[in-house]
Amino acid sequence: MISATGVRIGWTDLPSHVRREVEAVLGGPVVDAVSQAGGFSPGSADRVRTAGGRRAFVKAISAAANPRSPELHRQEARVAAALPSTAPTPTLLGSYDGGEWVALVYEDIEGRHPVTPWLPDELRRVQAALTELASVLTPSPLPTAAEALADDFAGWRRIAAEPPADLHPWVAEHLHDLVALADRGLSALVGDALVHTDIRADNILLGADGRVTVVDWPWACRGPAWLDQLLLLVNVRLYGGHDTPALLDGYAAGAGVCRADLTAALAGLAGYFTDGARRPAPPGLPTLRAFQRAQSDAVLSWLRDAPPTPLRAG
Repeated sequence: MISATGVRIGWTDLPSHVRREVEAVLGGPVVDAVSQAGGFSPGSADRVRTAGGRRAFVKAISAAANPRSPELHRQEARVAAALPSTAPTPTLLGSYDGGEWVALVYEDIEGRHPVTPWLPDELRRVQAALTELASVLTPSPLPTAAEALADDFAGWRRIAAEPPADLHPWVAEHLHDLVALADRGLSALVGDALVHTDIRADNILLGADGRVTVVDWPWACRGPAWLDQLLLLVNVRLYGGHDTPALLDGYAAGAGVCRADLTAALAGLAGYFTDGARRPAPPGLPTLRAFQRAQSDAVLSWLRDAPPTPLRAG
């Protein structure tokens, strides 16, 4: 099974001046560092320990590895600094921005990623945590989900304008419907809940004390509470072992959410994954396109299995 894992550098690969800046935040020299798997950033992601016993999580990236990644780290720092203490997120201890290199220093969270395929009890824990997260006060500078995802949900339009030769026959047959559904899905992204928009197993930590912590926040926005729940079920669908349509039906009924809006948003996500997967790999991210392809296959199989009626935008 494909996993959300990229190719990372480690703590010792960071320039000495970056390590010194991080150690200044921590108040002592780092004597131990363990690289963490998961995620696609080509930068570092290390749990570190100082000579004085202080622990932290450090992530750092340079523009040389990927031109876009430093700005994502800057955006994550802005979001992390603005999140209220009640949010189930790690505390940002400090950061360094030297222009070329950006480093973030977080509290170290004891925990592990959920098991995939997802275990039912762990899935329920995360669903409950996302419900709680949606009630957290949202920082006002965040964009709306419709603003943040407008380009992503235009994926089917780009494909329709230039259909690839290997387009799946079912997609080709329903391309007009998928374009219209994605448009409906974008218009449905209304709300003021705090939304992470990148919910996956590798962005979640489960503590032995029952605590659920959501990490990696550069894509945070304001939107409907159901969006993160939907993205969670996309990840569940990817790894298999669950009846995702039944899970989504149960969530929609319990939360009073329009099921057709959820199907439309799924179509928008499928367009994003499908459009992204056909493009060359970004610098430093050699595994991203394969993961997007796997997500595209998972969501498209979900849409194909859906009753005919939801596959209409009217």
